[in-house]
Parts: sequence; structure tokens; C-alpha cells
Amino acid sequence: MDSSRPPEELTPEEAAEELARLAAAIAAADRAYHGEDAPQITDAEYDAMKRRNAALEAAFPELRRPDSPSERVGAPPSSAFSKVRHSMPMLSLENAFAEEEVADFVARIRRFLNLPADEPLAFTAEPKIDGLSLSLRYEDGRLVQAATRGDGTTGENVTANARTLDDIPDEIPDAPALLEVRGEVYMSHEDFAALNARQAETGGRTFANPRNAAAGSLRQLDPSITASRPLRFFAYSWGMVSEPLADTQMGAIERLAGFGLPTNPLTVLCHELEELLAHYRRIEGERANLGYDIDGVVYKLNRLDLQARLGARSATPRWALAHKFPAERATTQLRAIEIQVGRTGALSPIARLAPVTVGGVVVQNATLHNADYIAGRDSRGQPIREGRDIRVGDWVTIYRAGDVIPKIEDVDLSRRPPDAVPYVFPETCPICGSDVVREPGEAVHYCTGNLVCPAQQVEKLKHFVSRNAFDIEGLGAKTIEAFFADGWLREPADIFHLESRHGTELRRREGWGERSAANLFRSIAERRRVPLNRLIFGLGIRHVGETAAKLLARHYGSWERFRTAMEEARDHEGPAWDDLNAIDGVGPTLAASLVDFFHEPANRAAIDRLVAELEIEDVAAPSASGSPLAGKTIVFTGTLERMTRAEAKARAEALGAKVAGSVSSRTDYVVAGPGAGSKEKKARELGLTVLSEEEWLEMAG
Repeated sequence: MDSSRPPEELTPEEAAEELARLAAAIAAADRAYHGEDAPQITDAEYDAMKRRNAALEAAFPELRRPDSPSERVGAPPSSAFSKVRHSMPMLSLENAFAEEEVADFVARIRRFLNLPADEPLAFTAEPKIDGLSLSLRYEDGRLVQAATRGDGTTGENVTANARTLDDIPDEIPDAPALLEVRGEVYMSHEDFAALNARQAETGGRTFANPRNAAAGSLRQLDPSITASRPLRFFAYSWGMVSEPLADTQMGAIERLAGFGLPTNPLTVLCHELEELLAHYRRIEGERANLGYDIDGVVYKLNRLDLQARLGARSATPRWALAHKFPAERATTQLRAIEIQVGRTGALSPIARLAPVTVGGVVVQNATLHNADYIAGRDSRGQPIREGRDIRVGDWVTIYRAGDVIPKIEDVDLSRRPPDAVPYVFPETCPICGSDVVREPGEAVHYCTGNLVCPAQQVEKLKHFVSRNAFDIEGLGAKTIEAFFADGWLREPADIFHLESRHGTELRRREGWGERSAANLFRSIAERRRVPLNRLIFGLGIRHVGETAAKLLARHYGSWERFRTAMEEARDHEGPAWDDLNAIDGVGPTLAASLVDFFHEPANRAAIDRLVAELEIEDVAAPSASGSPLAGKTIVFTGTLERMTRAEAKARAEALGAKVAGSVSSRTDYVVAGPGAGSKEKKARELGLTVLSEEEWLEMAG
């Protein structure tokens, strides 16, 4: 499959295969970048890959994966530091590489806010610093806490280290009573070179780039080491404040500068699209002379009241965009093709390459997507790369703009070895020996040994303990693999029997001990109480991502109601089936995957064994004090004239309502605008409350 093809040209099977590859690659990059301060790729390449993932999910919402990168920000905080829960999430940014995407960003804002094309719309534009995000909390003008971004919700407490930076004031006398300043810690090129020279002279660790050096320096357990490092800070945003800083983004940045905080002097105000793009080109041209690393330009809507109306997605604000600089290509030799088996049984071919440097990063692996891609054709049999297949021994061009694990873009036939032979895709699973099948219309080959394939079992266990599922510290990928090999783990319920069945053995195991075993068992015990949405996500049901799990948990409220509904919908018909499909964000593919999963006897038995070990927390619908919509189900139909459908939905959910995609007897309100058809008719037949847009706006405040 050619991942440069537009999403709308892909089949669902091709999209699912690419989403699986992207999820694994982004997770690996997150661990390297945020957790180890040792990125394997450039930020531009990473963000372009997330952009591709978002585009695929937008085109195929029913294929959103349980481990979707769209729901993640950063990586979990290190256990070496105490944790800080951010009072407001530290979100990531949506990314763009092409000017057309910037134009689309501006157009989307106008559509969301229902603004005419001729209404002025201003944006700030600022260099995107390649460093480490930091949040500073001032109370009554005094710095009381500094925290890294972490996973966006919880970060690391680095207060003592942050106090050593000259750019960060200990006191801001004229600050509001509460002020959270957010910005980036970085290191200049000159200071980075001097630091590496000193490290080399003393036999210390040298750093690959200024970003690594800045992150590693700030996250030192000894603040004196941080104090010895030449770290700088730019403030560019804020979190909680006791009073507004200004009415605009630019005004707020100027206010932060007035407090004595460093802000980037290259931040400008632009009043139209061409000004944004002109500033991007200007910054790109000056990039080499700035003296510090940047990887793009960030655009933010200037008016803060409009920012508030736009709100945020799960991981990114709608009112900001990072316009990134492009990545690079390189040529190397393909040494081998290996097959990896995923959690769902999908066989993914991976190219093992002679190491090559691309954009300052050493690359040794590349994705090969599927059998068709290796053979030089797409899923419809049409040629790609002009029909050139890929063989072991070939010299290939690597392109990394959209992939953490890069893709092979092309093959140099003039350098093909005479003994190179076409690659034959395996007919049996390389792990368990089960037959491999490729259903008609599918791009991916699957192992048929679902319940017996060790690779699938191990990957499902890894997913279960992952951060957005049960988040069990101490059960990393290597530990899961080792415990599985020893027969200690076969299904999630086994995790909660580890201490009773294997506690003594684990304490005597090489590399473990009393303390490490106790820490693991404590982590497991802490996860016996789990929110409903995390349990649903942790089950690893195909097509059920973190967002879908939250939707389901919020809709059903309790495990008992959810489980009963899945049982009642097993025939893909009836009230329970209709109710499931009516959830806004649940499509027929996701619904069928859910119901079929619970219909499988082996799955039901494993779930029952797991649930017996847990205390499952109900998930109540968001409530808003005094809101007449709290806990209600609302359906929008027809054309809204005063606000867009997206804004109406966001407003309803903010007031504690559930937004459904279809009308049923459980619907509380139907908002009908001009052009409403069958949904309004059905609502009136059922005797439901039908609101005009004016009545809806009055109710929504």
C-alpha cells in the first residue's frame, strides 16, 4: 500500500493496516523522545506521521484503534521524579507541512465559528522551539512549582531544577494571584557545542542534539548539575490564571514579557493567510542563523474569546496549528525482510536495512506495509513504483516525512544484485505455524491462530497493561514477554494472580528482588479498581480506541449495563443494537466488532475471569451545575443557522449532554433546523421534545 495516497482512495482494509503501523511507530517514538530523551527521528517526521494518522481516522472513524496516537500527548512521567497533575492539560498541536493545509486550517475555523469569508481574522505566528515543554506555577507572585508536560495530564516535578535557570524568575511582584506560565526549555547551538566539548574532556555523556541536551539537563536528580548547564527558556502560553491576562493571544504574550519572562521576539501578528505563509518562509530562511533549533512555525488565533468557542479535541486545540519544516530522503541497501505478528493477527513485513543517516538520525528499519506493496502494486492490482517490486539485496530510497518507521519509496533496478529473487509472502504464521489467510478485498494477511498464537497473546497483554488502558507500572514489554515465556501469563486475569501464584519465584528471579517485586505487586493491586472506560479500552477489541471506549462508558454508565447491552445486541438487531448504533461516534463496523467480540464464548469466559478480580468504577455523564441538559440525550438535525453543527455538539457536551446520531425513544431533545427531515418526523411520532434553534440557544445559554 502506498501511504502517499489520499485516505479517500484507500479501502477500509488498507486504512486499518496503515493505522496499525502508525500506532506502533508513534508509540516507539514517544518512548524514545519523551521517556528516554533519545529520539530516533526528527520532530518534523514525527508530526507528519501523526498528521497522516489523523487524516486516516477522519476518513475512517470506525477504524480508530485502541492505541490511537490521536488520544496521546507526550509520554508517562518518569518514576524518578514525583508527579504533578496539571490543573489544565498541556496539549499537543495539530501539524501541517503544506501551505494548502494551513489554508484549510483557517477555513475550518471560519466554518466552525460560522464566520463570513470577509470577516477579519488575526493570528499570531511564532517559531516553534525544539526543546522541552515546562509549566511554571506562581502563587502570589512566587514560583511554587515547575513541571514537565509528561503525558499532558501528569508531569514530573522539576521545581528545584527550574529555579536554577536564569531566564525563570523566582518572583513576579505584579503577577495575578495565580499564574501558570508555559513555555519551552532549550539550549543554544553555541552553548550545546561548548557543553559537549566539556563532557568529552571529562569523560561524560555527550548529547546527540540541543533538544536532548536540554531535556537531559532539566531532568537531573541533582539540581546542581542542571545549574551547571546553559539552559534557556521562552514563555509562549499559560494555564490556570486567577484573572485574564488580556483579550488576545498577542496581548497575553506582551503581558508575560512585562512580567520579566523571556518571549520570542520573532512572534508577529498576521491578519490574513498570505501573511502567515510569508512569515513561515521568512523564518525558514533565517532558521540557520537563529542560534537555536526550531522545527516550524506555530499559528494561534489571536482573539481569546474565539479560542474558547473553538475549544479542543482530545489532544489538540482547534485554534492552533504547527506548520512544520519538511524531512529528508536517503539511499541504502535492504538486507532482510522480516514478519511481525500483531495483536489482531495482522502480519506486517519489516525491512531490515543497512544503517543510513537521514536528517541526523540513523535508520535501520522501514515498513513494507503488505504483500501487494512489496510486489509493486496496490490492493486493486494497479502498479506502484511503476511496478517495481522490492527484493532482498535491493538498493532503496527511504522517505521519512510521514513515518516514524520510514517507508521504502523506490527501488534502483540498476543496482539490483543478479541473484535477487522475488519475495514470497509466508503462507503460515512464522510464530505459531497456523495458516495465514487474506480475505477477498483485504490488503492484510492474518494469522488464523487467534487463541493459540503466542505473538497475538503477548501483544494483547502488552495492550492491556499500556498507559491508556490499565497503566500497570513494572509490566513493560520485556517483562510481559518473559512472564509469558515462563507460562505465568496467558490472559489479563493472570496478572492479578501473579503474587499468589509466583510471588516467591519472582523475588528470587535474577534481576528482581524483594523491593522490585513488591513495587510490581503494589502497582497491580492499585489497578484492581478501574474506571469503566479503561476496562473497555484494555480489552483490546478491534476498532475500539480510547475515544470510543469513553463514549461507550459514558453512554452505558456501568459495566453491568454495558455487558448486558452487548449480549442483547448479539444478533445485530433489536433495541440494544439500535441503541448502540445511535451513539454519536459509533459506526456499524465498530458496533459489529464489539458485539461479535462478546459473542465469542472464549472471550466471554476470559472477561468473566478478569472482572471477578476488579472493582469497576461507573462513569457518570458530565454534569454542569444548573444545566437543563445535564444527563440528557440530544440529536441535531437540519441546518443550524446561528452556529455550526460542530460547535453545537461541543456546547451540548460541555453542558453534560450526550449527543446521539439517531432518534430513539431514549432521546430527550431533538434540535431541528431548516431542512430537518426523517429525524424530526420520527421524533414527533415518538412524542419527543422538538426544539427550534432559538429554543436550543436559550437552553444552552
